[in-house]
Amino acid sequence: MASDSDDTLPPQGRFTRMRKLAGLSMQVGADVLKSGAKRLAGGTPELLSKGAAEKLVSTLGELKGAAMKLGQAISMDPDLLTPEVRQVLARLQNQAPAMSYDMVSRVVREELGAAPEDAFREFGREPLAAASLGQVHRAVLPDGRPVAVKVQYPGIADSMAHDMENLGMVVKTVGKASRLMDGSAYFQEFRDELLLELDYRREATLAQGFARSVASLEDLYVPAVISSHSTGRVLTLELLEGPTLKDWVVTGASNDERFRVSRQLIRATYGPFFGAGEIHADPHPGNFLVMPDGRLGLLDFGSIKRFSPRFVSANRRMFQQAMRLEAIDVMPLSREVGFTVELPDEEAAELIREVLHIAGRPMRLSPYDYASCEIPRDMRGHFSRNAPRFLKIKPPPEAVMFFRSTGGLAQNLRLIGARGDFRGVFLEMAQLLP
Repeated sequence: MASDSDDTLPPQGRFTRMRKLAGLSMQVGADVLKSGAKRLAGGTPELLSKGAAEKLVSTLGELKGAAMKLGQAISMDPDLLTPEVRQVLARLQNQAPAMSYDMVSRVVREELGAAPEDAFREFGREPLAAASLGQVHRAVLPDGRPVAVKVQYPGIADSMAHDMENLGMVVKTVGKASRLMDGSAYFQEFRDELLLELDYRREATLAQGFARSVASLEDLYVPAVISSHSTGRVLTLELLEGPTLKDWVVTGASNDERFRVSRQLIRATYGPFFGAGEIHADPHPGNFLVMPDGRLGLLDFGSIKRFSPRFVSANRRMFQQAMRLEAIDVMPLSREVGFTVELPDEEAAELIREVLHIAGRPMRLSPYDYASCEIPRDMRGHFSRNAPRFLKIKPPPEAVMFFRSTGGLAQNLRLIGARGDFRGVFLEMAQLLP
């Protein structure tokens, strides 16, 4: 039996994890300084070298937990990275260093009361995927059904707690330095949502609910939960076949195929949100499968976020006005969503209207080409130019996961780079509104 010192497990201890991240930040920081010097000299800068990216993958993959989730988010942003570096970082999306099979077997025995070979007819020793909180193994149930079994890393709950303590210290320090930059409420929302992902029983319930939310969208598919083989640290789902979005985008698919998958991603994000008030808030490309029958398979349901009725209702009306190309009632709807504003209304409305104008290009223009999309660049520029004023416009804490989802959707659409009638796709979403 493997011991708790198994070196394939995430490092434990708050200060051990902090020390590893500090060493990593020094190396990455040196790369960023070199990039700045190259820019000043008139060269073409790279934010990260391939060597620094390899170090990021090695360290964050070893740490797993919240640190690895950060790496997954970085890997999705094409503006920050060259294609070569992004390909290295993409390994964090489902190819983290795996824990030993002995440890997998131990967790399965503790959770299911039997070794993997006894609980299942077949159980693959090598993982299909290894991610931030657990790794996935292909298996076959006693009745012959193929399944995917997610096994949580031992000690990952403590690792996540330590990461949150370290990050919480930073947030608290910044908040004390400036009331305007106090992000404690947003951090608390993010922390609570991440820690909830550790409970696989909760994830099983969320997966079943999300399946109901997308049931009317027949081109989307949520795998069935196998309750008899699922517990707090082991989750067994129907096995879906097909490449992940991360692997599919490099296959040279035609524009028609890329547009089809892009449409499915939009439907997978906005369909459940507008219809049932919930959203998949971990949209990295490893969480979507392009299935052989043309459907888009959805994976990883620990981060399904359910919103307040007020938040959903106001966003529905804002979306409807945008699709009708009407002037949006910016300030009343922003306050109804839950924003607090410490600027004169006219000044705040001007800033928010520009955000909506930039983000809404695919909803107004047809055809729209995501391969040349400049929304993230223009949005960064808008926020950068108006940073002091934006600090006085504060979204509600629940918006953190909404922005995580919709921002990830935009990055995935850019990654696919399809051209087509995206306004028509968003109009389809408007027609689904209750």
